[in-house]
Amino acid sequence: MPDSVDASEQMIEGWTKQLQQTAARYQAMAERMQGQTVTERSKDGSVEVTVDAKGLLKNLVLADSAAGKKMADVSAEVMRLVQRAQARIPELLQQAAAETVGGDETTETLVADAQRTFPAPPAEEPAESASDRVRRFLPEDAEETGAPTAPPARPAGPPAPPPPQQQRRRRSSSDDDDDFGGSILH
Repeated sequence: MPDSVDASEQMIEGWTKQLQQTAARYQAMAERMQGQTVTERSKDGSVEVTVDAKGLLKNLVLADSAAGKKMADVSAEVMRLVQRAQARIPELLQQAAAETVGGDETTETLVADAQRTFPAPPAEEPAESASDRVRRFLPEDAEETGAPTAPPARPAGPPAPPPPQQQRRRRSSSDDDDDFGGSILH
């Protein structure tokens, strides 16, 4: 019987030591990730963004050359670069895990979660100015053509008279309020 107690104690000590070592490796991975940043720069160098390992924007640099661009284009470029930088975070996590913890089911789950949180950016489309896109909100403008439409041409001659305004009739207190649209307060 004493042999089985000693064997149980050794087994528990082994598990405890293994858990402590694993915890230390994961702590080392967390510390390594905490200091990581990703920087992305636009093709023309006018915009540079830096995000941390949590995907938060830590630095934004706009070169003087960005001053000549439309602000809608600059802001779209900033957002595109932030997404591109964030998409590199899973790669950093995988590298840090390989160097500290090794490949196990937990690190695979962490990397998969990071990939869902920071997916790869969509493929780059041909450069279209964000300000060139026109949004229409009126029913007659529901079809988006991409360019503003000119108002219809008016015939030459004197200006058209303004449309007649309707006179509003005030309700007298003797009006019946039982119809729809009447006041319910007396």
